[in-house]
Amino acid sequence: MPQTIRVLLDSALDRPLDYSVPIAFEGRVGVGSRVRVPLKNRVVLGTVMAVLENSEVKNQKPMAALLGERPLLSPSILKLAKWMSAYYLCPEEVALRSVLPQAVRGAKVTHKEKKAVELAVEVSPEEIAKVAARSPKQAAVLAAVVRSGGAVEVTALEEEVGGGAASAVAALVKKKFLREKFVRVGRDPGASETYLPSLPLELNGEQAAALSAVCRAIEDPEKAKPILLHGVTGSGKTEVYLQAAEYALGAGKSALVLVPEISLAPQTVERFKSRFSGRQDEVAILHSHLSEGERHDEWFKIHSGKARVVIGARSAVFSPLTNLGIIIVDEEHEASYKQEEMPKYHARDLAVMRSTAEPCAVLLGSATPSTESYCNAVSGKYELVNLTVRADERNLPVIRILDMRVQRRRSGPESLFSHPLEQAIRERLEKREQSILFLNRRGHSTSLICSVCGHVCKCPDCSVSLTYHREVDRVLCHVCGHGAKAPKKCPECSDPSIRFSGAGTQKVEEFVRRIFPQARVARMDADTMGRKDAYRETLGKFKAGGIDILIGTQMIAKGLHFPNVTLVGIVNADVGLHVPDFRASEKTFQLLTQVAGRAGRGEEDGEVMVQTFTPFAPAIQFARHHDFVGFWEQEREFREQFQYPPFVRMILLTVRSPREDLAEFAAQTIRRRLEEAVPERTILGEVCPAPLTKAKGSFRYQIALRAPKDVPLRACIRKTLDPKRLPMPEDVFLSIDVDPYSLL
Repeated sequence: MPQTIRVLLDSALDRPLDYSVPIAFEGRVGVGSRVRVPLKNRVVLGTVMAVLENSEVKNQKPMAALLGERPLLSPSILKLAKWMSAYYLCPEEVALRSVLPQAVRGAKVTHKEKKAVELAVEVSPEEIAKVAARSPKQAAVLAAVVRSGGAVEVTALEEEVGGGAASAVAALVKKKFLREKFVRVGRDPGASETYLPSLPLELNGEQAAALSAVCRAIEDPEKAKPILLHGVTGSGKTEVYLQAAEYALGAGKSALVLVPEISLAPQTVERFKSRFSGRQDEVAILHSHLSEGERHDEWFKIHSGKARVVIGARSAVFSPLTNLGIIIVDEEHEASYKQEEMPKYHARDLAVMRSTAEPCAVLLGSATPSTESYCNAVSGKYELVNLTVRADERNLPVIRILDMRVQRRRSGPESLFSHPLEQAIRERLEKREQSILFLNRRGHSTSLICSVCGHVCKCPDCSVSLTYHREVDRVLCHVCGHGAKAPKKCPECSDPSIRFSGAGTQKVEEFVRRIFPQARVARMDADTMGRKDAYRETLGKFKAGGIDILIGTQMIAKGLHFPNVTLVGIVNADVGLHVPDFRASEKTFQLLTQVAGRAGRGEEDGEVMVQTFTPFAPAIQFARHHDFVGFWEQEREFREQFQYPPFVRMILLTVRSPREDLAEFAAQTIRRRLEEAVPERTILGEVCPAPLTKAKGSFRYQIALRAPKDVPLRACIRKTLDPKRLPMPEDVFLSIDVDPYSLL
């Protein structure tokens, strides 16, 4: 009797289908295999969820094709995807789509192959001499192949013996000395890089204690708790990561390192490849700035077991590593670990869940841990390890708060810099030291306002003002990407006195170049980092001293280590502080502390200047004193009193539609249904417009639910909002965000 497989299709059916396995594929198909199967009049891709002895389905169609000789998804990754589906309230096929990168899942990208040749017969030195008498070039090619001891790419022969190698190869193939074959060539994103070997550094007492705790967890992961490594900026957390990964590899295990920003990946890769210089091929990279071909090859390098260390952004948490020893989550507090599309998972939480499916150590590191993680550590759910001093006993930077309400009177309303910040930059330039200027807004001017009628140029599809980008002389929406030519006069009253307001990184760069014409300046934001190697090139130039002043958004705020940076200027600390989000103060504190930590990592002490219009805001004052515990105590009191995470569980429902009345009506209907079903002690919020009321042409209404426990709440939402019980109108869409990281 033919074997039966249960396949979950990539298309959104939300239920698996049974297919028979043809004799040609028997014994080769397993749970986690990727297959092509017929569906109506087409062939589609799917994942094998189970292999059955028998099935109640009659007249099963046979599967059409098998992708790969062994399953692409391991049982533990499948288990993680199923958990993700249940926890984040999304269909299983949606969860599975996020587990495999598109370059692998789509089966359109294949391995790259190049033409090569190998010996067809054994060749003696005498025979090579005879060939040389007639054709020295053919003899040179033959000798090169003999020396190689295996297959040699034709392009490599051309480099070795010079022009004419290809025709010499063709002649030798015809004479039966060589035979042609195709060899697989890996598309290595770091092939052009040279990494100098580095040796483990001597650890101080706190680092040694931290490493000891991690090593115990690697040795006995069944009993180990996740470890939260709370270390001040510059305390040497990366060295602990490196030595922990080395310990895992020495124990015959593998290591996974997650970083929050793609901009951090090149520097992290450099450190790991330098430390593991003898086995750089065992380090793989996974992030969205790789080409499809590179991502395909890096993934299969991991899947084959060749790579034992993986460095990547949030989706790398699904890397097909075997015998996992440790998962390291660097800057675990970062919001970029939270995915904003379905499934709305958090990579840090998935790392912890993966460690239960395939027991391994989990190390969460940060100078400013998230409230959730620190609460878990204080309660004993996680093990807390502290690094309280900087490595090599360097001092934390002095942070000066500059009240811009006062400073503007002295420097003028049009100046972006206070007098102390401008003077500090000038002193660094004179001493040939480097400075970083931080502003978490890209573009030139954040809005265009008519001084006559008050009209503000807004995006037609989103409820935000358009940002002016001087380099292209266009106004752009940073939500949907809408762009238009910058108006020369007011679109409302036609008055030519329309003016630019607010400042972004482009304006800061322009201002810096004007007042410091001798300085070498570079900018890092989403506008300048579009090219694949732009991060690596800019940071490499900054490290080499080719840049005096680096201006950037949050991509330069954490993880970067440049000893010659002695000044960090925060141009506007209020960006993000006064937004309707219960995490606003926490995010501001984290960002200020992290960017301040880029200063004073070398021999000279660092200085940080924070420009703000709200100097007495708690987030700013606690950051000034490097007082994380003090900030956490206050934040904990606020969250407990007003019942916000982590002291309750929260789910955010967002209803969107091109029609505002329809979006509001659907949201009110959902709330009425939920009101009848929610568990006791659930706080069911009123329907209200989202802070970003309109985005990408859709109006958005939100309902927030908070409850002491998440399991009953999720069960209630899954049952009440089941599309079969409560179908949405055709142009109304519902988004469910479990543990939301942003309420905007």
